[in-house]
Amino acid sequence: MPGRQRSASAAAAGASGGYGRFMRRIRAVLLDIDGVLTVSWRPVPGAVEAVARLRAAGFAVALVTNTTSQTRAWIAATLGRAGFGVGPGDVFTAPAITAAYLARNHPGARCALLNSGDISADLPGVHLTDDPAPDVVILGGAGPEFSYPALNRVFGYLLGGARLVAMGRNLYWRTESGLQLDTGAFLAGLEQAAGVRAEVTGKPSAAFFATALAAVGADAPQAVMVGDDIEADVLAAQRHGLTGILVRTGKYRPETLRNAPGPPDQVIDSVADLPGLLIPGDGSD
Repeated sequence: MPGRQRSASAAAAGASGGYGRFMRRIRAVLLDIDGVLTVSWRPVPGAVEAVARLRAAGFAVALVTNTTSQTRAWIAATLGRAGFGVGPGDVFTAPAITAAYLARNHPGARCALLNSGDISADLPGVHLTDDPAPDVVILGGAGPEFSYPALNRVFGYLLGGARLVAMGRNLYWRTESGLQLDTGAFLAGLEQAAGVRAEVTGKPSAAFFATALAAVGADAPQAVMVGDDIEADVLAAQRHGLTGILVRTGKYRPETLRNAPGPPDQVIDSVADLPGLLIPGDGSD
């Protein structure tokens, strides 16, 4: 329940049979990928088994990510090889939702894309261009491509009247090498310098969560969102009516939780603990 933070063990103790009453209505699980299921595409210990247990128990499962370095087909194939047994239809990415957003709100726009990685396959119908006066600038995930010349070019586009569409506001993400800066660190500066406000299509936008919920056939009160980002994953989901669950893996940092603008509904050590929270009588640790 929003405004209350409890551990998985405390929730389990709150009702007979080790099953929290507030979880009885849950029928769908939205899982962030990076930092929750994997780190640098290597499975978090117990994650493969946790997803399998949730599906066996009848929960609808969708994988939702702001990752923009790879296509959803690549992501599904990589996770499949790791044992997760998912297909492209189970994966919801910020680029795919961005394509739908542009079709609705900026049909036919000439778009300049700044992104680390080739995601053109997930942008069907989007008119990508090198035109020096694009209608829309799309910011994907940060990486070496976010150089001074590239960012200054985007700044010029914005001063020339281009709209700014960002696939996320994440400030950083975790790799096997540690925390790395992400798009949000650059987006704030561009917005302030150009005097514009980005249209955000990935998490934490309402459209992102609505798309995933529609795909699994659940209303917001029937779903949980599990993430390692307290603001973009968990609190954003709670604002849209889902139950938010924060994991202590990936980019999780105790100080970020302490300084967050609100508490998550639940905090668990890892996604491996999720079946024990959601499934009556599940003996997982």
